[in-house]
Amino acid sequence: MTTNEPRHSRASLLDIHERAHRSLRGLLAHCAGLATADLDRELAGFGYPTVRLQLHHVISAEKYWVGVLLGEYHVEDDSADYPSIPALDIHERRVADRTADWLRTTSLEELNTPRLVRTWPDVKRRLVPAHVILRTQTHIYQHQGQVLAMCRLLGRPGPGGLDFPLVDA
Repeated sequence: MTTNEPRHSRASLLDIHERAHRSLRGLLAHCAGLATADLDRELAGFGYPTVRLQLHHVISAEKYWVGVLLGEYHVEDDSADYPSIPALDIHERRVADRTADWLRTTSLEELNTPRLVRTWPDVKRRLVPAHVILRTQTHIYQHQGQVLAMCRLLGRPGPGGLDFPLVDA
């Protein structure tokens, strides 16, 4: 990076991460009110056709990308391992904690310096770790919108306040 380019700090990334996961936990809590059959009801027009698969995907995508930064190479978890909202809650907390732990121990230089990583399907790419983290957090909101649209179709419109929190918890 040149000195004129913005640099991301651990503190700012941790703050974004905490706020995004606060919203995701609110979405999981909302989805806990759906019947099990509705969690797995396929709805046309969505890349991941069920609420449960959408939630699993967004959590597992963060796990995948942080794994890439750590030099691990594995594809998504098996969604069958997370058959319920309580199982997805546990998965989300583990993934969020791992990301936060990595951010707390990573140097400013490492966060902001492009480096070669290995991604699926065994492709080497030069990425800035801070951008990878930001992508995982914005990805939460992309799928949150899809889940909320699905909830509306299932007769359980979402509550307000699940967008990026502007105030501290």
